[in-house]
Amino acid sequence: MTSDQAPIPAPVPAPVPAPVPARTRIGAAVGLLLLSPICAEYLIGYDQIISNPLDMLTGLLVLGPLYGTVAVLIREVARRTGRGWPTMMLLSAAFGLIQAGVIDQSLFNPDFVHEASWDDDRLPTFLAGLGVSVKHVVGFVGGHVIWSFCAPIGVVESCVPRIAGRPWLGRVGITVMIVLYGLGALVIFKEHSRQFLATPAQFGTVGLFALALAVAAFAIPRRFPRRAADGRGGGRVPPTWAAGCGAVVLMGAHQLSSPGWGGVALNVAALVLAGGALVWWSGRPDWGPVHVLAVCGAALVVNAALSFVVEPLGDTSPVVKYGANGVLMVVVLLLLGWARRRLRFTAAAPRPLEGARSA
Repeated sequence: MTSDQAPIPAPVPAPVPAPVPARTRIGAAVGLLLLSPICAEYLIGYDQIISNPLDMLTGLLVLGPLYGTVAVLIREVARRTGRGWPTMMLLSAAFGLIQAGVIDQSLFNPDFVHEASWDDDRLPTFLAGLGVSVKHVVGFVGGHVIWSFCAPIGVVESCVPRIAGRPWLGRVGITVMIVLYGLGALVIFKEHSRQFLATPAQFGTVGLFALALAVAAFAIPRRFPRRAADGRGGGRVPPTWAAGCGAVVLMGAHQLSSPGWGGVALNVAALVLAGGALVWWSGRPDWGPVHVLAVCGAALVVNAALSFVVEPLGDTSPVVKYGANGVLMVVVLLLLGWARRRLRFTAAAPRPLEGARSA
């Protein structure tokens, strides 16, 4: 090097993420493992189990492995591969289709529920050639995407904002989740297959669609926040209150749509609009964790509120039913309030250089 040449600066090493205690990561995974089935099965209070709190607690031993493990695995895969909500929504749709079409076979079983309301909901859009109700396909799969998987993921990540974008489990934890899911799915499949078994063609069709959704989840390119030419944010996003209110309206329309073809059209439009808006805005740098909490929290509030007007299947005690509805609503509000506090505290806390600890 000649004397008039400036020295080449040494490359700056990338910051090393600060280590996270195992109890924090495992606690977050367990929280998601439990919140997922509660949101999927208990929050709206449609089943007669709502009148028996003890059965609700013991039911988590089966529903946790069936729903919660999937939510944990979907999140883990997305975060480990650097992907976001588009991938998580597509994987949720794939697992939701497997759940309703293969594991409990509610998509195809005409006597899945021995109530007149089941046929009232199923028959107006029933396609005899496929043996399936379009209303049920949209309702069941959409319900799994929102309440079984995506909303619980968003709420639990908001409770642990410092590790929201990082993996929570290692190989052992992931293996445990896979084994638990297999056992839970087997128990439910055997239970529902005693009286009804879908045809091989129906199983095959569900498997092909689920596979296509899973492939699409990883075929879409990874997205990075868009930025304008001046280096600032690449587009406006709605304020958090507007995102939350919009989510309430669209998810309420999804849940309250009528059984006929007009209701299905409204249902599909609400889901497409909600999903499209989330995908569009989540790629912008101004879309933050508070927006995610507003949307996902709105999903929980919608079902908790609707539980007071939903008539459970079977015989239930009104006192116990409304008591359980009230308790779940309070728990939801407390959980969302705590998650918002955690986000506010994390945003206000000074952020030391994470790489400094390794120096």
